[in-house]
Amino acid sequence: MPSDAALPAPAAPVPPGPFRAFWRAFRENRGAVIGLIVVSIIFFVAVFAPVLAPYSPIEQFRGFSKLPPFWVEGANPRFLLGTDAVGRDTLSRLMYGARVSLFIGLSVMIISMVAGVTLGLVAAFFGGIVDVMIIRVMDLVMAIPSLVLAILIIAIIGPNLTNTIIAVTIVGLPRYVRLVRASALTELTKDYVTAAKVSGVGKFRLMTVTVLPNCLAPLIVQAALGLSDAILEAAGLGFLGLGAQPPTPEWGAMLADTRDLMLSHPWVMAFPGIAILLTVLAINLMGDGLRDALDPRLRRS
Repeated sequence: MPSDAALPAPAAPVPPGPFRAFWRAFRENRGAVIGLIVVSIIFFVAVFAPVLAPYSPIEQFRGFSKLPPFWVEGANPRFLLGTDAVGRDTLSRLMYGARVSLFIGLSVMIISMVAGVTLGLVAAFFGGIVDVMIIRVMDLVMAIPSLVLAILIIAIIGPNLTNTIIAVTIVGLPRYVRLVRASALTELTKDYVTAAKVSGVGKFRLMTVTVLPNCLAPLIVQAALGLSDAILEAAGLGFLGLGAQPPTPEWGAMLADTRDLMLSHPWVMAFPGIAILLTVLAINLMGDGLRDALDPRLRRS
């Protein structure tokens, strides 16, 4: 029998990689996991809407207007969620509406992130009058209620889908600029940045390669939450008739088209409202999970 001293020492446990640690922390939040599943389903429906939708979102069926959903008496099995006031299939319009709303949200998020990162890093690194000018402009934008400012911008440049993206991007930009600036200023005081400066790293490389990666965690969380804000802002503009124009199947515009039927045919207005609610709620739950998983101080032991 070999002695205990001859036995090999047990191997030290291998610490989990960063992705595995992130996923372990993320899945502890059940609300975040549910939000991720719902968002994934909505994205799937949006991407494959031409395949999944039974009809074109702008096709009108004469004699089939204001049909109720399948579980209400008087429904037509051809139209599972009924039809709107002009005979268009509600289910098809909801599916295509997911494409429009998510396209607006993603476009706003990407443009805001790129512009916000650029302006935030410039303000943090150059300081002085450049910093003051950028921050004062952002303060001015934030001083005006977001929907009011978006309406003002649309009133100047005109209502359409592209201008909706521009207006909502301007409204949401200050959050990214201020977040990146604050994170960059914090990172600039740390030793690794001082070491990089001493070693002769150029300012552009210092901004983009050394500092920016350490500012990504709060930026990712803000991007997730900004996506839901963009969808809500776009839906608000669409409801007021200042967003995507008919017959584009955008959820806010669908609400506006059916508000006269709220009492007589409530299901026509309920479905786009529920779609907005579920999408925004799911994205916010997912954003909360991202925040908890990316911030070690908020992780559960």
